[in-house]
Amino acid sequence: METVEKNIILNHDEITHKLRRIAYQIYESNVNESEVILAGIDSNGYILAKKLKTILSKISPISPVLCRVVIDKKNPRNPIKTSLKIEDYTNKSVVLIDDVLNSGTTLIYGVKHFLEVPLKRFKTAVLVNRNHKKYPVKADFKGISLSTSLHEHIDVVLDSKPYEAFLK
Repeated sequence: METVEKNIILNHDEITHKLRRIAYQIYESNVNESEVILAGIDSNGYILAKKLKTILSKISPISPVLCRVVIDKKNPRNPIKTSLKIEDYTNKSVVLIDDVLNSGTTLIYGVKHFLEVPLKRFKTAVLVNRNHKKYPVKADFKGISLSTSLHEHIDVVLDSKPYEAFLK
């Protein structure tokens, strides 16, 4: 059995710290809002959104509302599904959240979906930002930026403790 070497780029404490910093940035960017929609891309993006909701609820008077965004990553042109109805985020402040920004494909299709309705403000947040974009999309809030080779892969583990992000 072949073992794949993994290099930890963010450990549990570092991820916790980065999430807290991103939550503060979301708060600062939405300081005059009473509510913000945290739209997490299924599955790790949604887990991040839940963690950010918990932190945001503790550090600010803003009421964060979770929204699960389901994108077919193999065929992102398929219709995107959200756990909220369009009326629930129309004219609201929305933050689209994912774990890793690789080529930008998933994020750009998520952005496209939300831009089809009028929004008050729209931002993006990722834990790890790689510099291999195919599309002109950027993360407004990011935990860490990495320059990696195209052959390397980043995995983020958030569904069990300890959280970690590693390069393999």
